[in-house]
Amino acid sequence: MDDRKLSVLRAIVTDYVDSQEPVGSKALVERHNLGVSPATVRNDMAVLEEEGYIAQPHTSAGRVPTDKGYRLFVDRLSSVKPLSSAEKRAITSFMSGAEDLDDVVARTARLLAQVTHQVAMVQYPSQVRHHIASVELVTLTSDRVMLILVTSVGRVDQRVIELVDHDASVLADIRARLLTAVVGNTPERAERSLRAMAERLPPAHVDPARICAAALIDLLQDQTETRVVVGGVPNLTRFGPDFTSALEPLLEALEEQVVLMRLLGDVASPEDIHVRIGQENPYSELRQTSVVSTGYGTSGTPSGDHFATLGVVGPTRMDYPATIASVRAIARYVSRFLDDEMR
Repeated sequence: MDDRKLSVLRAIVTDYVDSQEPVGSKALVERHNLGVSPATVRNDMAVLEEEGYIAQPHTSAGRVPTDKGYRLFVDRLSSVKPLSSAEKRAITSFMSGAEDLDDVVARTARLLAQVTHQVAMVQYPSQVRHHIASVELVTLTSDRVMLILVTSVGRVDQRVIELVDHDASVLADIRARLLTAVVGNTPERAERSLRAMAERLPPAHVDPARICAAALIDLLQDQTETRVVVGGVPNLTRFGPDFTSALEPLLEALEEQVVLMRLLGDVASPEDIHVRIGQENPYSELRQTSVVSTGYGTSGTPSGDHFATLGVVGPTRMDYPATIASVRAIARYVSRFLDDEMR
């Protein structure tokens, strides 16, 4: 996409987020210094619509961004809105009175919700020096195999799974793949790696490998702290009438810890900002929502390394630059706060 059409798309996204109304070419020309004629803007909008970046919800109405349009907008962000000095002072003041980890997490959820005007999700940090040491598959009978998981702290978990007429060579290959996916990883990262592994299997290995991977994921989830605190649920009432159909499934999702963890996404580090837009969400009922998440935590403290995820969920027409900046800033502040408190 050339710079001019990208400028038109940015203007449409900005105006639609601000007004919650479809955007017309006349309004774009009046409000934005695009440096081209109204006819050129109309032609650019026609191309953007044809390529799926914007859509016309009603005849004779203006245009609104699609998920594809939001994705390009986010991917081409050259900068995010910096927090003001007042916002930074407010964060410092709000967090400085925290007494323990429970208080830190609760305050972080409230702060995220207040600053972004979205629904906030904050996972409790878990110690991540605990990692996977080994995985074994032991044949018991012709149709039963014992899966054994060993962690770096000496914990051993096992599960008997059914694999009808399993072949020894296939089982050896699956074990090698499981080892590659999980050894040295934390339970959280091992689970993500296993889900990715399941998409790269030879046809003959698909069924038994997925059975083994599913059983191993169950064992990993027993060792993973998945508690997530939610804040800002009343903000749902601000999302507008076009979000009504998404309210009930989102409220249900906010009550399920496993769903919340999947919504927060696969964040690998505190520097990783993950933006999941509309159709990219793992649940079809939540395709009107977007999630912005990142990691936070500590490293090298006497109590070990800690890592967790936080983020917000809201309508796809959220203010992405401001939301990304707020999520990133609060995550960094909480990381520094925890680091100081745990030393």
